[in-house]
Amino acid sequence: MVVLTGAGISTESGIKDFRSRTGIYKLTPEYILSIDYFYKHPKEFYRFAIENLYHPEAFSNKGHQILAKWEKEGKVNSIITQNIDGLHQKAGSESVIEFHGTIKTATCQNCGKTYTTSEMISRIETIEEFYVCSHCETKRKDARFIKPDVVLFGDTGDWFSMEGFNHILNLVRQADCILVLGTSLKVTPFSTFPQHRSAGVPLIIINKGDTPYDFAPNTFVIQESIGETLSKLDASVL
Repeated sequence: MVVLTGAGISTESGIKDFRSRTGIYKLTPEYILSIDYFYKHPKEFYRFAIENLYHPEAFSNKGHQILAKWEKEGKVNSIITQNIDGLHQKAGSESVIEFHGTIKTATCQNCGKTYTTSEMISRIETIEEFYVCSHCETKRKDARFIKPDVVLFGDTGDWFSMEGFNHILNLVRQADCILVLGTSLKVTPFSTFPQHRSAGVPLIIINKGDTPYDFAPNTFVIQESIGETLSKLDASVL
């Protein structure tokens, strides 16, 4: 299997999703997570990101743990996730593509120096312009902004390359099954990946909301808890 995961798999770890009735976007517009907003309002962006996206205390849940177990058993080939929380790795999964990056680190956009998010929190408490890298020589402040290593709207990430896309699409094309967990599949280009499965390959979607693929051929939709559903599947799969 190749597994595509979104925020819905982490809600059972106490992390809010984005588009549900109680999601983050009910509190604030999507624009706050755009690259434009970051450069115009870096202080406000960091305040929002640390309060809403950074969860170092969160533990992986049953869904994450079963995927890690299946990987060790050879049932899961790769996990491609929209999530930035690192909970798949906490559960023990190793074949994880963090398509939208990680909230654990931030990088100067000029010199490439990397800061941990805990270091950024310390900078916030002690430095007025904490988001400006102090290791750069360039005088242009906006050229040396320290941006969290997450993919924002209007932004690109490490996997947003021809080589990155081809690697992911090859994984999808070679899969015996595509398992989608906790994502509405509405954010491109991530949402396009299921289109590239081979003919006849089943698409299983476990998500409490609707997706554009719900009525596609060879598609099975379960609108229930991810942890409970994967636990039942695990108990019934040899």
